[in-house]
Amino acid sequence: MARPASARLTGYQSGKRAAPGAGTSPRSLAGAFTSLATREGLPWPARLFLLALLIPWIIDLGPLRMSIDRIVLVMTIVPCLLMWLTGRAGQVRATDLFLVVYCLWCFVSLLVVYGAEAMQPAGILFLETMGAYLLSRVCIRKASHFRGMVLLLFFAVLFLLPFALFEAIAGRNILLETFNSILPARHDYFMKPRWELRRVQSVFDHPILYGVFCSGVFALAHMVLGSTQSWFRRWSRTAIVAAATFCSLSSGPLSALAVQSLLILWNWLFRNIPSRWSILLALLALMYIAVSLVSNQTFFEFYVHYFAFSQDTGWDRLHIWQYGWASIFKHPLFGIGYHEYERPEWMEPSIDMFWLINFVRFGIPAGVLMLLAFGSVILSLALKKGLDDKRETYRAAYLITMAGLFTVGWTVHFWNAPYLLFMFLLGSASWMFDDEAQATSPRDSRRSGERVDHRMIQPRRRYETPIRRGIRPSPKRRFKATLME
Repeated sequence: MARPASARLTGYQSGKRAAPGAGTSPRSLAGAFTSLATREGLPWPARLFLLALLIPWIIDLGPLRMSIDRIVLVMTIVPCLLMWLTGRAGQVRATDLFLVVYCLWCFVSLLVVYGAEAMQPAGILFLETMGAYLLSRVCIRKASHFRGMVLLLFFAVLFLLPFALFEAIAGRNILLETFNSILPARHDYFMKPRWELRRVQSVFDHPILYGVFCSGVFALAHMVLGSTQSWFRRWSRTAIVAAATFCSLSSGPLSALAVQSLLILWNWLFRNIPSRWSILLALLALMYIAVSLVSNQTFFEFYVHYFAFSQDTGWDRLHIWQYGWASIFKHPLFGIGYHEYERPEWMEPSIDMFWLINFVRFGIPAGVLMLLAFGSVILSLALKKGLDDKRETYRAAYLITMAGLFTVGWTVHFWNAPYLLFMFLLGSASWMFDDEAQATSPRDSRRSGERVDHRMIQPRRRYETPIRRGIRPSPKRRFKATLME
């Protein structure tokens, strides 16, 4: 009798060599990704992608300017799309649809602004947005995957920290110099020192992007990695991430660090009050009303003006806000693409606000869609009921991290590696919506670094010897059963 399709073994599983050319189709690649997602530990495509964020090489392929992380996404986006379309990456969610429509609208707006030349920038935008997002949707399907992601990001921050300290004190970016000596890499973007220290750029395009990358690991390292560790190890890791973020000497990442620290403190102080987050939202709403009534500035102007390193930086962002919205109202539907927006000559051409720049470049619909994609993840996860203790902790860490990124997004524009990390993190929480909570085996717990009480684990018997009345197994059968237990 023929075996059912679900029971047939692939060439890899059965020990037989696959036929030449087998397993290279997009559908077989998607199947390989599915098998990876069922294993413990962070799957290798996600590891490869996160490590590629730290490689600053730029490779010119004809008219394309490709980075290592983009090359990884080119290799993974097709199987990720197939898995998402076939339901093997979990249920299709509102965030998925918002991002798909966002990419389609950006393509239409670029087509209106540039004509046929829009294909290349629209393709890169789709690759970086949906490629990074779907990769995390596919590869992070359980708690051990999520913990593996956080652990790898922490080790990335730890690896960069000694070079960051040297760069801040000595004023030389030796890490970027080393990469540039091998292949063309990102430019060394020297900025005016602060407090007689150089603002650390590390392997990223700008010091503020290095700070964004490090600040995105702060709450995750403290709550996810520290949930099963000693007090000393938890706070040591937290201090390492905080020191790395400080090396950027940028007000945006430091404000994200402050927001996460306050939220972590609030969560700990009122951990026995189930409605603590509702109380916090009510207090924030009262604060917003108070600032709007008492101050002659809007809440956004109040935040930007008083939470910047210098008055000049605060006023620059206020001018960006003012002239950015003037450009939005002038081009409300399709935006201006990647052209420079209208502003006084003394202003810099950059728009240092991630949540604003989508409105300016691609029109109001694109900006709203990005906000909806972000908000749908946060709101649906915050309202999710019936989570176990581990998922509760991971959810709190994730929401606090995204709150920090939301805050810094009003003073920083995400591009290149930090944008890819942001999209990857946006999709990394989809596993928390799944209802099944699988028990963790001792082997899985050792891999993830969690403590296991082995006294509570019953041995699994692969062979049972039947003992019936009046029948005792032979010594040979008893010995064989003992060996196979």
